[in-house]
Amino acid sequence: MTANPTGTSLWIRQFHPAPDATTRLVCLPHAGGSASYYFPVSKALAPGVDVLAIQYPGRQDRRNEECVGTIGELADALVPELLPYTDKPLALFGHSMGATLGFEVALRLEQKGVNPVALFASGRRAPSAHRDESVHLRDDDGLIAEMQALSGTDSQVLGDEELLRMVLPAIRSDYKAAETYRYTPGPPLAAPIHVHVGDNDPKATVDEARKWSEHTSGGFEMHTYSGGHFYLNNEAPRVIASISQTLSALRP
Repeated sequence: MTANPTGTSLWIRQFHPAPDATTRLVCLPHAGGSASYYFPVSKALAPGVDVLAIQYPGRQDRRNEECVGTIGELADALVPELLPYTDKPLALFGHSMGATLGFEVALRLEQKGVNPVALFASGRRAPSAHRDESVHLRDDDGLIAEMQALSGTDSQVLGDEELLRMVLPAIRSDYKAAETYRYTPGPPLAAPIHVHVGDNDPKATVDEARKWSEHTSGGFEMHTYSGGHFYLNNEAPRVIASISQTLSALRP
């Protein structure tokens, strides 16, 4: 089931390789996000944790690749890329869309006999807490307005028309994947789920986030912070400390 990582995957970025780490953390970006969003996380956790930041198709150095259309297709494509890295205990962290993707990746890994040690779900309602959303159907101005309202995109990007034209297709595709996702009822994860959410998140209320407890048989914790959808921008040190403490408890 496992193999030695080759380091050549287009999907995986290791900003601070930690070969002596006893655990790995896979970091999955939000809609429109990229692997570089997790550079500070990788720096903070190294060398104790080997951080794998995921780069989706259609952005940055993969901008010439076609975006993946659904969460399920994204998970199906990513799992084979992760299997070579399962020679050590593996945890998953995802923010917003990345949390939903992390859940689907964890399900697929468990089906293959690989049991993640934890799923950290940030800024996202539970898979079963469905909302009808259609931001991906808006025109470019409407999509930009949504990003500005959530404060999830660098203001320099929003003010650069040429750069915006480059990234909007990937952002729209990600929004479509997140908004058209439908949970298929099934057995809960064996992995414990640790939820992190802002108390004023328009995309995930505290009650919607608490429903993640229904998707695991392995234990549940929830951490609430002051802030909105991108509470992480201000609370990253506390979230990273919580992740580090959780993973440290798993080390032999």
